[in-house]
Amino acid sequence: MTELDRLTALFIALGAEDDARDWAESEAEEGLPQLARYRLLRTVWQDVDAWGTAAPQWVDAYRTDGAAAGAVDRALAAGLTPEDLGALAREVARETAFGVLYALADPADGSLPAGVEAQLPGWRLAELNPAGAPTGRYLDALHEDFAELEPKGAVS
Repeated sequence: MTELDRLTALFIALGAEDDARDWAESEAEEGLPQLARYRLLRTVWQDVDAWGTAAPQWVDAYRTDGAAAGAVDRALAAGLTPEDLGALAREVARETAFGVLYALADPADGSLPAGVEAQLPGWRLAELNPAGAPTGRYLDALHEDFAELEPKGAVS
């Protein structure tokens, strides 16, 4: 089995069926950490999607013990369904995830004076090998692929 075949199989296992070979070729030929990138974005989407798909469960849980219990009760009393709340929560989660991924690429958002921002540290997301050691490769501009990887048939 070639490295390209191995990577393609891993991308397929992560759910990149139609694009698995393209992602694998990008990693193998360009040396980009595409497997780590895809895995992270897939994980983020799983969390975002859960707000919609698991709405009945989290709505019930919030009603009994949650910081937003009052808001959930008022929304339900106003006629919203758990599915409505799930669609709203998913959209908020999607926007928040995109904002975090964008901030990873460009932490200077203009909210501070330029002289202050120039002195602040930045950050980066590093790839680790299966044993947990840094590979020396970094994931950047994750926000650019975020929307493209939105699950098909997502709740909205």
